[in-house]
Amino acid sequence: MKIRAGVCFAFVVVALLSGARLNAQGAASANARASQAAMDRDLMEVTIPRLEELYRAHKYTVTEVVEWYLARIARYNGIYRAVQTVDAQNALVTAAREDAEAKAGGNGFRRGPMWGVPIMTKANTSIKGLVTTDGWKGYMIPGHELVAPKDATIVAKLRAAGAVILGQTNMPDFAASDTNRSTAFGRTGNAYDVRFSPGGSSGGTVTAVTSNFALLGNGTDTGNSIRMPSATSSVVGVFPTRGLVSITGIAPLDWLLDNTGPIARTVTDATIALDVMAGEDAADAPTADFTAKAQKGPYTQYLKTDALKGKRFGVPAFILAGAGIPFQGIPASATASEVAEDTEDAREPLRPETRAAFMKAIEGLRAAGATVVFDDSILPDSFAVTVGRVATFPYVKEGTEKFLAEYGPAQYHSAEEYAKVIGSPLPPTIIGGADPATRRGRPTIVQESIESDPQAEANFYGPRRKALEAYNETLDRLHLDGFVYPAAQMPPPDETMPQNGKLSEGPHSDTGWVNMIGVPAVVVPGGFYPEGLPFGLEISARRWRDGDLLGWTYAYEQATKHRRPPVLVEKGLLPDAR
Repeated sequence: MKIRAGVCFAFVVVALLSGARLNAQGAASANARASQAAMDRDLMEVTIPRLEELYRAHKYTVTEVVEWYLARIARYNGIYRAVQTVDAQNALVTAAREDAEAKAGGNGFRRGPMWGVPIMTKANTSIKGLVTTDGWKGYMIPGHELVAPKDATIVAKLRAAGAVILGQTNMPDFAASDTNRSTAFGRTGNAYDVRFSPGGSSGGTVTAVTSNFALLGNGTDTGNSIRMPSATSSVVGVFPTRGLVSITGIAPLDWLLDNTGPIARTVTDATIALDVMAGEDAADAPTADFTAKAQKGPYTQYLKTDALKGKRFGVPAFILAGAGIPFQGIPASATASEVAEDTEDAREPLRPETRAAFMKAIEGLRAAGATVVFDDSILPDSFAVTVGRVATFPYVKEGTEKFLAEYGPAQYHSAEEYAKVIGSPLPPTIIGGADPATRRGRPTIVQESIESDPQAEANFYGPRRKALEAYNETLDRLHLDGFVYPAAQMPPPDETMPQNGKLSEGPHSDTGWVNMIGVPAVVVPGGFYPEGLPFGLEISARRWRDGDLLGWTYAYEQATKHRRPPVLVEKGLLPDAR
């Protein structure tokens, strides 16, 4: 068959055009892949100082950075379930506004200390217009959601500093668990192995931060809930001196023990965030001491690589012995047998593998110039008994009432109004009363206002003073700068397996005493167990010495470089186990 020359030419032109289109598409696809790979390299494990450099160099816009984080959440959150609420719309609106401000400001534009930094907040921390679930399905009843009327104090401060809030992280109901399983959103997995617990109650934040779903986030801590989860996930968790940072606008578990602080991948980032979060708040009485007693900021000035040289740290004997402290303490009215029973029930032995990880971790302190002292007189079992008498449960309802009065939705501003609107009461966990699961048939603890309760001195103020005096006396007697110990008494447990014959309750710690006396403590990555799960080292200091404490943890971090990021998977065994 003959083919005319014109037809043959047309075939050649079509072929050439098709090839050109394919080549162009291929080139565009290759460029897109190269651009994505470059962005992954730049933003994975990025720090605040490095992100600021990228913004100043106009390499990325805030919108591009926010979209990168949102894409990671979309890709992996179905497995790890760290993020309960993704607020993509508002995050992108904030990012676009900041990009426009930067463009209009030109070379002279001044950025806030957290400008363009994508963050997460825990689901008990009020964000105006979003549901403050507190991890509990009872605050999510359609038509009766606990929608925050305004921002928590720390949220307002973070926004003012330029942070972009991506959403809210999962947490157990009312923050009352050592693992991260909630009725609101299910189970959060550990980023280093989804089968294992990330700890609670800030497990959602630590999984989000260690997984690079956000640059940093906040946690809350009533008995260990910033520090123990941080230990499971190779991140830095800061429990500031109570009074350094306001807890106004955070749904309380126990307002006399509650605290909030940053969770980040580096001490530097955590310190930058703490500088923003710290300060007096007329709505939070303990912060009234901030100006007179806190070390002068910014706290970044204390971050020096030689900060550990010549420092002395004691190892609390009661933690090594496993002498635990009953959560929320033992009231003055308890009988001798009840005191003995509660004290024994709180015992939590230090696992051999955790002791080994701790001994290895403190080698880094010594290498950086510090002395670590072991002595049976350093916070012995008697200290645990003393701290254990700081009783707060008789006053938990007061905290819940104060929170709902200011941060409840229009339908209910008290526990009574909640019960009337919903038809069922709030749980005893946050309003007190009889709780068969924990009270074991004992008389109901009557809820009181701590300001008017004649037993407040015997229950709370007196034991707290005595415990703080014992803490400081040990520092003085042995010329110690602080204390160092494991942040948890055990490795993270496998939640696909029973723990002590029942559903896993997460890893446990003996660190609730920190909340009871309000001293600062920071957890820093301390290495890894042989199985590949992280170990966290905790250091505490005197009240209001937060700057010094951050300097010590920074020096340890820089000397050891223990952190390494997890390798995430897109399929998991327990994406939504409840």
